[in-house]
Amino acid sequence: MAGIITLLTDFGIEDSYVGAMKGVILSLHPGVTIVDITHQIPSQDITSGAFVLSEAIPFFPKGTIHIAVVDPGVGGKRKPILIETDKYFFVGPDNGICSIAMQREKVKQKIHLTNKSYFLGRISPTFHGRDIFSPVGAYLSLGVDPSLFGKRIGTINGLNFKKPFAMNGKITGQIIYLDKFGNIITNIDQELLKQVFHAKSFEIMIGNNIIKKLVPSYAYAKRNKAVGLIGSSGLLEIAIREKKANIELGAKRGDTIVLV
Repeated sequence: MAGIITLLTDFGIEDSYVGAMKGVILSLHPGVTIVDITHQIPSQDITSGAFVLSEAIPFFPKGTIHIAVVDPGVGGKRKPILIETDKYFFVGPDNGICSIAMQREKVKQKIHLTNKSYFLGRISPTFHGRDIFSPVGAYLSLGVDPSLFGKRIGTINGLNFKKPFAMNGKITGQIIYLDKFGNIITNIDQELLKQVFHAKSFEIMIGNNIIKKLVPSYAYAKRNKAVGLIGSSGLLEIAIREKKANIELGAKRGDTIVLV
């Protein structure tokens, strides 16, 4: 039996939704540990949910069950799915919410959740987090064989992430996430920086903004000065100490970033 179930949603904490999911899980498995990754994903923002999920999961023990629900297509044609990897289980909608996490995982099987014996008796068309994903996660934590939840499927939906590319000593990437502090997180990793620039300095261009300084941590940044750094995710970030860099620089997710 698994001892940990994590929850990631865009439900917030003002309403009953998260509490209802936990109630379903604990009714079926009172001894399980529930960990909230976050419930503050921006509403219906699958991409942000996928990024946050991928950043959190590597730090959980093997066998952890991750329930991720950012589900603007709830009640529609998208499938409810279960993914088993060599380390974890993932339960949620087939809309790309698990796609970034899967880049780090070795997938064993993907299952379309169809066996209503493991759902709640009455399934709301607007709350599969409570009526499908929570009970499935709870039954998984009790040791139910994943194959009993439905039929195997071959493919799942992903997200259209562009990869950074390097040419003629220049890297072109993209902003993929803006955190609570306004830090701008890009899809350019430390290894690519080393390959292209080696130990040489470079400039970071976002729109009309040019950032020339790369620092080892936020503590080395001067107030009101934009800097680049390698964040905890191993990705290039742009930050402004004690201010929100995304607001100050007018940056948004999806914007192009160029390093020269």
